[in-house]
Amino acid sequence: MGANVASTGRSLVGTLSHALESVADCDRLTLTERSRWFRSPAFPPGSGPDFVNGAAALETDLAPEDVLVVLHRVEAALGRMRPSRWAPRVCDLDLIAMGDRVLPDADTLRRWMEIDLGEAQTTAPPRLILPHPRMHERAFVLAPLADIAPDWRHPFTGLTVAEMLAALPEVEQSSVALL
Repeated sequence: MGANVASTGRSLVGTLSHALESVADCDRLTLTERSRWFRSPAFPPGSGPDFVNGAAALETDLAPEDVLVVLHRVEAALGRMRPSRWAPRVCDLDLIAMGDRVLPDADTLRRWMEIDLGEAQTTAPPRLILPHPRMHERAFVLAPLADIAPDWRHPFTGLTVAEMLAALPEVEQSSVALL
């Protein structure tokens, strides 16, 4: 989860905390763990103010697509607009992974993991892809995730969260700091 634009009457941390409460209030979703808060530069570089990021673990019997619907509803209730890909945002709730599921299939995941960054800036997948195809490249995802699930293993690459984070260049790792 992340935010880099304050919502009415709330700080970035306040907005994300409220988002977590809203998600936890949904039937069939149980918040089991939350990371500490981290500050990171906007991605891509220069695209906006710094973000506050975190990660949360949920238990559910919902299908991944249904979890994503809940996350998008919470974002919308907090004022999330989608004027362009990777624009500054009040609240961004991403579904990074669900256990060892690979969706929709390994070939699609591989294609999106290998897509050129320029194309990724203008093209969004037409459907949910799990695990998130760029998670292994993003310290702002991996640092909070390592806070709650360092031993979670990527079902496609076989690497743990801790290993993916350690594999990033030092400049990427050091760009993310605890609040």
